[in-house]
Amino acid sequence: MNLADIETFLMIVKTKNITKTADNLFLSQPTVSHRLKLLEEELKVKLITRKKGYKQIELTSQGEEFIPIAERWLSIWREMQLLKDRHEKLYLTIGCTDTLNSAILFDLYSEMLGAKEHIMNLHIKTHYSYELYGLLENHEIDLGFVYHHLQFKNIIARPVLKEKMFIVQSAAGLKKPVIHTDELNKEWEVFTSWEANYQIWHDQWVSRGERPRIEVDTFELLLHMMSDERMWVIAPISVVDRLKALRQVYVSEIANPVQPPERITYEIKHKYPNEATLKAVRMFEEKMVPYLCRKDWGYVGGENF
Repeated sequence: MNLADIETFLMIVKTKNITKTADNLFLSQPTVSHRLKLLEEELKVKLITRKKGYKQIELTSQGEEFIPIAERWLSIWREMQLLKDRHEKLYLTIGCTDTLNSAILFDLYSEMLGAKEHIMNLHIKTHYSYELYGLLENHEIDLGFVYHHLQFKNIIARPVLKEKMFIVQSAAGLKKPVIHTDELNKEWEVFTSWEANYQIWHDQWVSRGERPRIEVDTFELLLHMMSDERMWVIAPISVVDRLKALRQVYVSEIANPVQPPERITYEIKHKYPNEATLKAVRMFEEKMVPYLCRKDWGYVGGENF
């Protein structure tokens, strides 16, 4: 089908008049009629009918059915022109836990979206760690960051961060550079289960078998809870830094004789990635490494497991 014929047909649909169509397209009436005839001959259907004595034309049933087809055809043609004219655009779908997105990768996303040398479209999904493995295996995400290393046949995992844990209180809290968790009121702890080993440590040294009074699983909830001066939380350094940027808090090292395990963040990738997103994944990793090194949270850049 010819672009000019499609545009002419859609203008006829709009004006319901050959003369007005010719005027709007700066064409002669015979040219409009000729284009319409060519289109009808190509489709082998009659698109319009003309009644003697009436200036307005009427669409046949086939003409009505052809309208959405013509509109889609025109839309696709325009997209093709844009594709030729614009710079290469990369697409990347990333899956992370809530605190990873909010505390660790938020600034990196902003840096990448502001970069001038490449144009990247980011699709960011927030899920629990165990859910992200399934999404990656089904190619619903291109890259994932998780707290748990699980064995999946087609997934490669490597540690990228190993973060020390700290106690965070409001600025009005117990201001000591080193604090044992027994010095704090357990009733006002905002508990977050950072990963399985931390949960075990917490059960032994903090809750001692009792269920925490307050438990949250998103950074936003944690941030809101910390607005109460009585609240305190044990958190990895990246979350601590984010809280410090948004709240007036006091940070202490943990005095317990057995320290909480460091939180490990793993990057997970598919063994057989989509070819279309390989460049975007590589570019993201190239930006991520110096970013994590600058943040000084404990970048390890370890080998694959």
